[in-house]
Amino acid sequence: MSDDPIERSGLGKDFWRHKTMAQMSQKEWEALCDGCGKCCLNKLEDEDSGEVALTRVACRLLDDSTCRCAQYDIRHQFVPECIVMTPSNIKEHLYWLPQTCGYRLVYEGRDLEPWHPLKSGTAQSVHDAKVSVKDMTIPEFEVDEDDWEDHIIEEPL
Repeated sequence: MSDDPIERSGLGKDFWRHKTMAQMSQKEWEALCDGCGKCCLNKLEDEDSGEVALTRVACRLLDDSTCRCAQYDIRHQFVPECIVMTPSNIKEHLYWLPQTCGYRLVYEGRDLEPWHPLKSGTAQSVHDAKVSVKDMTIPEFEVDEDDWEDHIIEEPL
């Protein structure tokens, strides 16, 4: 998977079906990310219902053309509130993860989608399946927070 910025080589076949999240290595954990970019979208939460809506307003570090964080390794220097998903905190943050998220699917005991890079063998498949936010986001510094509601998108795309 040479086109994939996430290192996925050498992983056991269907490891997500045979291991708990706590048993996964860091490399396996990172490989669950499908590269859709939806977790980097700003979300709106209804205070009464708890319902979370995705907006096309993206974190300032999201590269819209690749759906990747432009500063992944040092993102907390720029966005201290960025949440690092781990096996120990996924339950707490599950409510805001996209419905198609690999972490969410595996946590819920479901299989990864056919377009997930671990199944398709290519990072491009998430874009080809039109489930990523590639080329459709607006940087958060271009939209006043009061106007985010005007940019709500349906999930899955």
